[in-house]
Amino acid sequence: MKVLFASFECTPFVKVGGLADVVGSLPKVLKELGVNVKIVIPLHKKIDREKFKLKNLGLKVLIPVGQEYIEGHIWTTKLNNLQVYFVENQKFFDREEVYATEEGDYPDNALRFIFFSKAVLETAKAVDFQPDIIHCHDMQTGLVPAYLKTLYRIDAFFQNTKTVYTIHNIAYQGLYGAEIHFVAGFS
Repeated sequence: MKVLFASFECTPFVKVGGLADVVGSLPKVLKELGVNVKIVIPLHKKIDREKFKLKNLGLKVLIPVGQEYIEGHIWTTKLNNLQVYFVENQKFFDREEVYATEEGDYPDNALRFIFFSKAVLETAKAVDFQPDIIHCHDMQTGLVPAYLKTLYRIDAFFQNTKTVYTIHNIAYQGLYGAEIHFVAGFS
């Protein structure tokens, strides 16, 4: 069985809360049980590329967000013998904090989460990892299952892919205006 973990955080790379702990530890246990597990997270500014020996794979993903195409670059490293992929995009992830500043949430968080949800799927294709299950963590990856049922429904690469969605903090639900449906690709 092949499982792809999709998350905005993962210890030891970047941690805001308990989400990072789960994504940093559960894949290791699954791997010990014989599951082929890989992880995808954003390449946040806080992640030390040298300390964690990140390597640029030279692979790009081109992600439609509204009427714009935004490029991402894929990096990788190993964590407890697990392959971890990082999606680099300076516009969305080159920030001092992961989700917000002291003044509040980043105003473009919806765009960041749309970009990342699509980038998870495109990263799987770029690295040729055809998952049986994509385990999505919290609202930042909440569009992955929706995209598999809509935009990617005829993509043979994901024909047999199922999803698991884990909510770690119900307080953060991603409440946005109706106009975001167009930007996300649903209207």
